Amino acid sequence: MKSKGKSLDKAYIQAKEYLQTTKAHELPQYILVSDFETFRLYDYESGETHEFILSDFVNNVQHFGFIAGYIKRVFKEQDPVNIKAANLMGKLHDRLKEIGYDGHPLELYLVRLLFCLFAEDTTIFEKDLFADFISNRTAEDGSDLAARLSELFYVLNTPPEKRLKNIDEQLNQFPYVNGKLFEEPLPPAAFDTAMRNALLECCGLNWGSISPAIFGSMFQSVMNPQERRNLGAHYTSEKNILKLIKPLFLDELWQEFESIKTNKNKLIDFHKKLSTLKFLDPACGCGNFLIITYRELRLLEIEILKALHKTGQGFLNVGEIIWLDVDMMYGIEYEEFPAQIAQVAMWLIDHQMNMLISAEFGQYFVRLPLKKAAKIVHADALETDWEAVVNKDELSYILGNPPFIGAKIMKQNQRDKIVELFNKIDGSGTLDYVTGWYIKAAQYIQHTNIKVAFVSTNSIVQGEQTSILWGQMLNKYNIKIHFAHRTFKWSNEAKGNAAVYCVIIGFANFDTNNKIIYAYQDIKGDAHEIKAKNINPYLVDAKDILIEKKSNPICNVPKISFGNMPLDGGNLLLSDEEKNEFLLKEPKAEKFIKPLISAHEFLNGHHRWCLWLVNAEPNELKQMPEVLKRIELVKQFRLESIRPSTIKKATTPAIFGEIRDFGEAFIVVPRHSSENRLYIPIGFFDNESIISDSCMAIPNGSTFHFGVLTSIMHMTWVKYICGRIKSDFRYSKDTVYNNYPFPLNPADKQKLGVETAAQNVLDTRAMFPNSSLADLYPPLTMPPALVKAHQALDKAVDLCYRPQPFTTDANRMEFLFTLYEQYTASLFTTAKAKKKKLVNKDQ
Repeated sequence: MKSKGKSLDKAYIQAKEYLQTTKAHELPQYILVSDFETFRLYDYESGETHEFILSDFVNNVQHFGFIAGYIKRVFKEQDPVNIKAANLMGKLHDRLKEIGYDGHPLELYLVRLLFCLFAEDTTIFEKDLFADFISNRTAEDGSDLAARLSELFYVLNTPPEKRLKNIDEQLNQFPYVNGKLFEEPLPPAAFDTAMRNALLECCGLNWGSISPAIFGSMFQSVMNPQERRNLGAHYTSEKNILKLIKPLFLDELWQEFESIKTNKNKLIDFHKKLSTLKFLDPACGCGNFLIITYRELRLLEIEILKALHKTGQGFLNVGEIIWLDVDMMYGIEYEEFPAQIAQVAMWLIDHQMNMLISAEFGQYFVRLPLKKAAKIVHADALETDWEAVVNKDELSYILGNPPFIGAKIMKQNQRDKIVELFNKIDGSGTLDYVTGWYIKAAQYIQHTNIKVAFVSTNSIVQGEQTSILWGQMLNKYNIKIHFAHRTFKWSNEAKGNAAVYCVIIGFANFDTNNKIIYAYQDIKGDAHEIKAKNINPYLVDAKDILIEKKSNPICNVPKISFGNMPLDGGNLLLSDEEKNEFLLKEPKAEKFIKPLISAHEFLNGHHRWCLWLVNAEPNELKQMPEVLKRIELVKQFRLESIRPSTIKKATTPAIFGEIRDFGEAFIVVPRHSSENRLYIPIGFFDNESIISDSCMAIPNGSTFHFGVLTSIMHMTWVKYICGRIKSDFRYSKDTVYNNYPFPLNPADKQKLGVETAAQNVLDTRAMFPNSSLADLYPPLTMPPALVKAHQALDKAVDLCYRPQPFTTDANRMEFLFTLYEQYTASLFTTAKAKKKKLVNKDQ
C-alpha cells in the first residue's frame, strides 16, 4: 500500500522482492498493490491483471472471492482447430451427398476418411502417406479417386502376409489396422476435381493436434437438423465435460496420486486400481465423455509411470508398463452411426496417448493391429438392461449427458417409457426424457459404490418435476447428491452452437462428507466452489425437502388464481387501432370495451382491449351487429376445437372461456418474466381492468403482500422453486406461491415497515411515467431511486423473517426451507389434531 499518487509499478516490484525469501509452497496466488485510490490485482495462476479505482470496487468485487473462501474453477475451451476440421469434413460430406452417395455408406465412408486423415498425422501411418497417395496416385479430375480409395480400404483390412505379391508399393506401405473399421464392403463413391481438392484441403490440416472428441462436434455439423432435434443430441465441448468428470472422479484420483507419488509400493497399487476402473456412458453419442475421460486417465497414468521410472530404466518394452486400455470404456447409443464413431474415436485417443508416452520414455509404442475396443452397444438405453452391457459389480462410474427432450415435445412412445419406468406414479407423464436415465441409474447402482453424474436441463431441479423425480430418487432408492453445478449455459463449438440451460448432478447410493456445490455468479462464466453439509434436490445446502403442488397456500394469505382465458381465436380482443375502427362502426359497444391486461401489456406499458359482455343484455347485443359478427366467429372457433371442454363453451360464445371475479382491487403477477430482472414486476389493478390468463391475480392482496412478493426474499424462492422456459421464470400458483413461507407472525411495527417501503416502491415507479416496467427493471437501466426503494423494501422484509441479515441466496433458501418445514408440519398436525400453535425457532 502506497500513498496516493505513488507509482504502483514500483509497489509491485517491491512486493515481488518480499517473495524472494518465501518458500515455494507459501508463495501467494495474488499480489495486490494500491495507493488507496487505484487498485491493481495480479493473479499469478491465470496471468490476469485487474485495475480499477476505489469507486469502481463494487463492480470488481468478484475478483476477491478468494477472501471469502471461493475457489474459481476455470476449464479450458476447445482448440479452434477442432472447429476448422469439423467444417472441412462437413463440406466434403455435403458434396458426397449432393451426388447421391447417402445413408449408411456415406457415414462409414466418412469415418474411414477421418481415420486416415488422423492416422497420417499421428504416426499410425507414415507422415503424409495418405496425402501423397491421393496427390500422386490419383488423377487431378478425381475420376479414379473412388477406385483408389476402395483399394486402400481393402489393404488396410488385410494383414501384410495376405496381400498380393505385386501390390502397388505405395499402397503396401499402409499398415494392417484391423478393428473391423475397414471390413465392410462399400459401394464405390464418385469424385470430381472440387471434391478431390476438398479432401486434399482436409489433408493439409494438422490432425495430430485435434482431439478425437471433434468427432462428436463434426457429426453435429453434418447430421440433419430434424434428426438432431428428435434425438435430443447436444454435442459437448471439452470444457463442459471437465466440469462433470473432475468432481466425479478426476480430482479425487489426482489428490490420491499427489499424496503417494513418493511411495513406490503405493504407486504400483494405485496404478493397478486405475487399470481396473470401468466407465459407462448410457447415452454416449459419438463418445465425447468417454474420450475425454480416457484421455485424462492416460495422462494420470503417464505421471504414475514417470514417478515409478524416473531413470527411464527398469523395462525393455514400454508397452509392458501401460496398463490402461480402451476396453475399460462402455457406452450405449441409440443411433448406429454415432456408436461406430465412438468406438473409432476411442482408438484414436488411445493412439494419441501412446504417442505421448512414446515421447516421454523414448520408445515408439503403437497398438497395431487393434486388439481391444471400447464396448459401445447400439441400443435404446431405456429399453436395455445395463447389466447386460457391463456387470455392476465391475463398474466404477456412470456419466454423460442424456437427451435434452422436454416433456412437451416428447414422442408418445418416449412418454410411455418414462411413465413405465416411474411405475405410473402421479405426474410421471410431465417428466422430461432425461429423468429416465436418472431412474435407470438409481435402480442399477443399488447396493454398490458406483458414482453417477449426468448433465441435465435445469427443469429437473425446478418446478413440479423436482418433487416427482426426486421423490423416487430419495425415498425409493436412497440416493444422495454428492456434488452439483447450479444452472449454467451449456454450449459447444459445433455448427449452430446449440445452447441450453443446464445443471450437473453427481450422486450415489451412499452418503459422503465431501459435498460440493458449484455456483455461478454469471451463468456464462466460471463457477465458485461451496462446501455443503447436504445438497437437496433444489441444489441448496439444506435438508432433503420436496416442494409438492398444493391447492391452497401453506400460510394465512389470500389465494392466487389464473386470469381470465378468452378462448376466442382473438375475436373478442382489440388493439388501439382496431378499437377505434370498431367503435366507428359500432359506437354502442363502447361501454362494453375494457382494458385487457396480459403479461406483455402490463410489463411493456402497451394497450389492449377486450369486449367484456358478461353483463350485456340480449336486447343490447341485438342492436350491435358488429359485435354479433365477432360472437359468431368465437362460436365457430370453439366448435372447430378437438377438445370437448372447448366445444361445450361454444354455447356461451359472448363471454370469455374462463371468467374469474377478483373483487374491487387485486395484485397482478405476470406468469412469465425474464430471469435478468432482479425482481418480477407486480402491480395493483381494479375491476375496470380485465386480467388475462397470462397473468395471475391475488384478490384482496394488501400492500404488505405486495411488499413481500416483490422482495429479494421471495425472488430467491422463485429462482430455486420456479419452473423455467429456457432460463426465464414461469411463475406458478400451486408450486411457487402456495408453498412460499411468508413471514411468521411479524410484529405490527415490522409489517408497517414493509407497507411503507412497498408504497415507496410504487411511488418511485410513478416518478417515471414514460417508462414501462420492462424499462424500469433491467439491472442496467433500473433508476437509482428505484434501486434504493427496493433495497429498503428488501431490508424491511428481511426483518420480518429475522433480525440477522442474509448474506447469500443460499443462506436465504436454507432459512426458507426451515420455515417451510415448520409451516407444513403445522398443517399436518392440524389435519390430525385440529389447531396447534406454531412456534418460530428463530424468535
